[in-house]
Amino acid sequence: MKPIRPSRQRGFTLIETVIAIGVLAVLLTGFIVVFTPAAEGIRKSLNVQQADRLVSALETELVAGRKVTTAGDIPFDMALNRIKESTEVDNALFVYQYRGDLTLAPRDDQTLQPLASTYGKIAGKDYTVVPMMRRLTETFFGQDLKAIEGPLFCVKCKQLVFKSGSLVMDTRPDGVRKLLNPKTGVEVSSTQFKEAEAVIPFVAEFYFVPTNSWAYFSTAGKKATPAFTTKFAALKTPVFSRNIAVRM
Repeated sequence: MKPIRPSRQRGFTLIETVIAIGVLAVLLTGFIVVFTPAAEGIRKSLNVQQADRLVSALETELVAGRKVTTAGDIPFDMALNRIKESTEVDNALFVYQYRGDLTLAPRDDQTLQPLASTYGKIAGKDYTVVPMMRRLTETFFGQDLKAIEGPLFCVKCKQLVFKSGSLVMDTRPDGVRKLLNPKTGVEVSSTQFKEAEAVIPFVAEFYFVPTNSWAYFSTAGKKATPAFTTKFAALKTPVFSRNIAVRM
């Protein structure tokens, strides 16, 4: 009888394993090269769509002049104030989208109350996503922060004036409150500006804000915190900018 020899199970050698890893690395590199541009294109497309919605919200709020301060405010005056004061930290402008509760009565300014959690809620029935613009010191801004949907942007508005036959951006330091006559570039009061022009051309610079914590932004809704004041002063390179015009 022949002795029974245990069967030998041949595995992969070290060289074969190294070759397999090398081939896999080449294939993965090929996939990355092919699909990364497509993924970037989709991401940029979504960002452009979102930017368009936020710019539209800024324009709508400025033009509509939703009354958030004294009764009887004139929409054009409100737009003037928001534009010229947007470079002041205590009057900073924010644009964002938040979840508005469709099951509750609207707030005093007729905007939907924010919905903090979507657990057990149905989009379109219980809540909807609302584009919004608010000032830092508005109480409703603090309420909306708990229901933010997507990124939060701080907006600085800088007036456009005619120079050498073309519109150029006002380059004065942030915090300058005086408006410029778009045709002459001379500083004027709000009253003089309204008498001279019925259009406010400006560039809106959008800066990404990394947090939506109310405590980070404001002290009891009255003025900016030191942390945000420092951050606001350091905002120099916007994520994107749009030229906008508000008409009387």
